Amino acid sequence: MENDNRIWFFIRKSLLGGLLILLPISIIAFFFKWIYDAATGLIAPFTGLVVRFFGLPKFAADWVVVAVLVVFCFLVGTLVATSLGGWLWQKLEKRGMERLPGYRLVKEVTMQLFGGSQDSLMRGEVARVWLYGRQVPATVLGLITSRHEDGHLSVFVPTGPNPTSGFIYHVHEDLVERRPDIPVEQMMKTVVACGAGSAALLGKEQR
Repeated sequence: MENDNRIWFFIRKSLLGGLLILLPISIIAFFFKWIYDAATGLIAPFTGLVVRFFGLPKFAADWVVVAVLVVFCFLVGTLVATSLGGWLWQKLEKRGMERLPGYRLVKEVTMQLFGGSQDSLMRGEVARVWLYGRQVPATVLGLITSRHEDGHLSVFVPTGPNPTSGFIYHVHEDLVERRPDIPVEQMMKTVVACGAGSAALLGKEQR
């Protein structure tokens, strides 16, 4: 009986160990495959042209198109960075692009996500927030995403285990304790883990 228990314990431990190793790798592989499939789906018309005219395999054609797009983005960014290019783009944007439905919304969201504005999610600062007042011992961790002239702060509080969803609170700065000692990546890890690891994170001494 004792030997059977040892065998069962060994099998269970081995399976769990293998799962802990292979599951994160599988999730990462699935995520990158999803990104790749989405990207190749968007550039499929250009990939088809490359395959037709140059006879390259689809996989190679995908990377050729991606490389061309990266170079094109770099050239456009370099051109807009010049005085003449910036002036021409401002005229084109004001007279044409801003009249397109949804253009301004998409532009603002893109700037928020990729750090193109002063109030950006990518530049967010980790903070501990007393949502119900300092007298209530209930706090949340969030990212300061905007600062208001009246002393209020906008804080994005992600929900676990999906950190891309959450709630936005506008609170007075008296209810916010900035934690520059906590990297955004570490805070997001505790969100994905549904709070696991928060004790060590919040117990760190502020510098």
